[in-house]
Amino acid sequence: MSIQAVVWDVDDTLFDYTTADRLGMSAHLTAEGLLDDHETVEQAITRWREITDLQWARFAAGEATFEAQRRDRVRVFLDRNLTDAEADAWFQRYLTRYEAVWALFPDVLPVLDALSASHRHAVLSNSSLHVQDRKLRALGVHDRFETILCAAELGISKPEAGAFLAACDFLGLPPHQVAYVGDHPEIDGRGAADAGLLSVWIDRGGLYATIDPPVGPHRIASLAELPSLLGSDTRFGAPSTFG
Repeated sequence: MSIQAVVWDVDDTLFDYTTADRLGMSAHLTAEGLLDDHETVEQAITRWREITDLQWARFAAGEATFEAQRRDRVRVFLDRNLTDAEADAWFQRYLTRYEAVWALFPDVLPVLDALSASHRHAVLSNSSLHVQDRKLRALGVHDRFETILCAAELGISKPEAGAFLAACDFLGLPPHQVAYVGDHPEIDGRGAADAGLLSVWIDRGGLYATIDPPVGPHRIASLAELPSLLGSDTRFGAPSTFG
C-alpha cells in the first residue's frame, strides 16, 4: 500500500544543528574569553558535544533532571564547581548565541510544501519535547506536524522499534504506510527499517558520509529526492543521486 505519512527526525534532518552548534559555541567561547583554554575552536566544540551526549544520556535514563544535566554540562566543560545560578547563567548566555544562528536546511520548506496535501506529517526525536517543541516553533514549522514525539517523554529511544511504532500508533497507521526520514544511518536508517517503516536516510555529506550504508534505508542526498521516492504526484521530486 502507498505511504500515507512521513515521520521526521529534527536535528541535522530539518534543522541544521551541526552548523548552529559550531557557530553558536564559537561565538560563545569568544565572548566568554575561553578560546585560550583550548587548542582550537573545533577541539572545544567536540568536547562540548561529547559532554552533552554523556549528560543527555543521564537525563534520558532518569538519573538527572533536565535542568541538572544542563548545569552539569557547564561544570564539566569549564571544570569549575559552579553554583546552580552560575551554571544557569552561563548556559543561558550560550543558548542565546546558539539560537541566534538557528536555521532550517534550504530544502526543508520546499519539500514540506510539496508533500503537504498528499501526506500527513509528524516528528520523532531522541530529544525532549521541551527542546524540540520550542525549536520547531522558532523555526516556523511547528504547525506542519500533527504531533511531536520525543524519547524523553516516550520513555523509549530510537533505534528501538517501539519508538517508531509509537509514532505509527499515534497516526493510526501500520508501519508499512509510514516513511521515516533521518540523518543517522543506524539510529534513524536501520532502526526505522527494522521496525517496518519505509526508511529514508538523508545523507548530506556530514559526519556519516564515509561509512558503509546499512541494509534497509533508502539513501538520498537532498530532500528534493523525497517526493519521487514516495511516489508523490509533484514536480518537486528529483532522481536519487545514489545507486
